[in-house]
Amino acid sequence: MQQETARTDAIEMTYREAVRAALRDALSRDKRVFLMGEDVGRYGGCYAVSHGLLAEFGPERIRDTPLSESGFTGAGIGAAMAGMRPIVELMTVNFSLLALDQILNNAATVRHMSGNQFGVPLVIRMATGAGRQLAAQHSHSLEGWYAHIPGIKVLAPATLEDARGMLWTALQEPDPVLIFENVMLYNMSGRLASSAGAVNIDKAAIRSQGRDISLITYGGSLWKTLEAANTLAADGIEAEVIDLRSLRPLDDATIMASVAKTRHAVIVDEGWRSGSLAAEVGMRIVEQAFWSLDAPIGRVCSEEVPIPYPRHLETAAIPQASKIVTAAKAALDRT
Repeated sequence: MQQETARTDAIEMTYREAVRAALRDALSRDKRVFLMGEDVGRYGGCYAVSHGLLAEFGPERIRDTPLSESGFTGAGIGAAMAGMRPIVELMTVNFSLLALDQILNNAATVRHMSGNQFGVPLVIRMATGAGRQLAAQHSHSLEGWYAHIPGIKVLAPATLEDARGMLWTALQEPDPVLIFENVMLYNMSGRLASSAGAVNIDKAAIRSQGRDISLITYGGSLWKTLEAANTLAADGIEAEVIDLRSLRPLDDATIMASVAKTRHAVIVDEGWRSGSLAAEVGMRIVEQAFWSLDAPIGRVCSEEVPIPYPRHLETAAIPQASKIVTAAKAALDRT
């Protein structure tokens, strides 16, 4: 996968390297920042994101932890409340469920429960999504679950710029921020400006302009959606592609402005269809822009099954460009 970014001062790198650059920048700029999680130090991270950082910053800043997601997430919460700026890495989104009590009942509620006396300026990173044949305990997209929780922000960087820039901005937040990195993006390469830095984390981005239909997505599905937009263009259909970037809070204004222009919408979400983030986005469109619609809203989500291990079944279970094209043409009555 190649991300095209035309810059004269750009450096060729992967998404993995962009995240590592963000970590290195944060660790260098603020002595309160440290990274903790399973295998983040000597092993260099499950996806090699933190490779080399232990030698550079030492074991007090790059902390390997026991296999206890609840334990070290709780330690991160305590450190944040005490004035540190921890970055907790949970190896996969599925494993984050072992820390769900800490995230939901502690991190997200401390400001409310303390009458605004305390906050938890904590960043939690985790890998999400399918496509690597890691089977049903390592492959799901549960970020929509976390987007349901008040008291936290939920981010899904899909580009090199966002992978590099969202972390520092998130570390400035007074309350918890969860960053979901799709596993299929780590090897994506492209060119990133040598001066790239912090980015806005509250606004969606229009990645491709169009007038016929709005394709709304995030994370790893962005590049499949852009591929689908190119296929639709060959048939004379102009698709506007919106990268949500932030799943909580959602940027309703950008979504509604696009739908008001195109009058058609399809939402692409790697989560399961039932109770999905796509359902939330679709309902918001109905509430705020119903009279702009010329057709029902379409959805492309993962099939209602645990993510399969065999490659052909895994591919069939998650959104693909061909499914997005079919859904867009159905919404436009162009089948």
